[in-house]
Amino acid sequence: MPPGGPGSGPGGRRWSPVRRREALVGLAFVGPMLALFLVFRFGPTLGAAFLSLTDYRLSGEWDFIGAANYTRLLQDDLFWESLGVTAVYTALYVPMTVLLALGTAVLLHRTLWLRGFFRGLFFLPYVTSIVLAAVIWKWIYEVEDGLLNTALGALGLGPVDFLGADSLVLPSIAAASAWKGFGYSMLILLAGLQSIPREVAEAATIDGASAWQRFRWVTLPLLRPVLFFVLVIEAIQAFQVFDAMYVMTAGGPVRASYSLVYFLYDSGFKFFDFGYASAIGLVLFLIVLVFSLIQRRLIGREED
Repeated sequence: MPPGGPGSGPGGRRWSPVRRREALVGLAFVGPMLALFLVFRFGPTLGAAFLSLTDYRLSGEWDFIGAANYTRLLQDDLFWESLGVTAVYTALYVPMTVLLALGTAVLLHRTLWLRGFFRGLFFLPYVTSIVLAAVIWKWIYEVEDGLLNTALGALGLGPVDFLGADSLVLPSIAAASAWKGFGYSMLILLAGLQSIPREVAEAATIDGASAWQRFRWVTLPLLRPVLFFVLVIEAIQAFQVFDAMYVMTAGGPVRASYSLVYFLYDSGFKFFDFGYASAIGLVLFLIVLVFSLIQRRLIGREED
């Protein structure tokens, strides 16, 4: 039989009946999960893409309008305003979360006493409900009886309206979200640190490198793939921010914390403009995709 014919494996080699049977068994195990993934992941995405090209009404009636929703979106000042809020929030949240996660990971990596206890303690906020965390931080930021303003008052400072001032609301929400979400990235970075061979750092020490030089020129380059992964997942998380803003500020003051997902929520579930909301979702997906590719280009590319 010529190479590449039926029953041939890679390179034109013929598969034995045992290899074919093993491959079929593997496909039988993977097939159901693959089918579920396609149905529940790609199905809704394709449905949203089609819905974005229609004027879909709550009654179930719809009209095909082509790219009219996208044209309207590009001309909508509220879209650009919410996109700007999301971009500023992302620029605050991602560095804050990654630095906090990296710092705690480095400390845990160097800690020998009760490491498991502290690892669980730092991870605990991540498994806490975002709504519960937002309610707690809203109380902490309260002007009258909040924990933070009480502490500032004891020092003769304040009160500060953290959630009512345009210039402070996004940093305040970003700080609360970073506290809530850094635990997952901390564990990923800690695993990356523990995978770095100890001999590399020891060789740098013998060569006279200081602790900072070892971290800057040895640890960080070896941690680059893990850092890229953490940056991507945290950026995706930041672009999807909604719960914290909904609970803590309801988009205020004067839409200073009105994110793109909040705009999508209002369009779809407040004004029932499902086609327009789907267009917002598709644009958000493209923005996150482009942002991830840029991160890959600038940070995640491995050295030749």
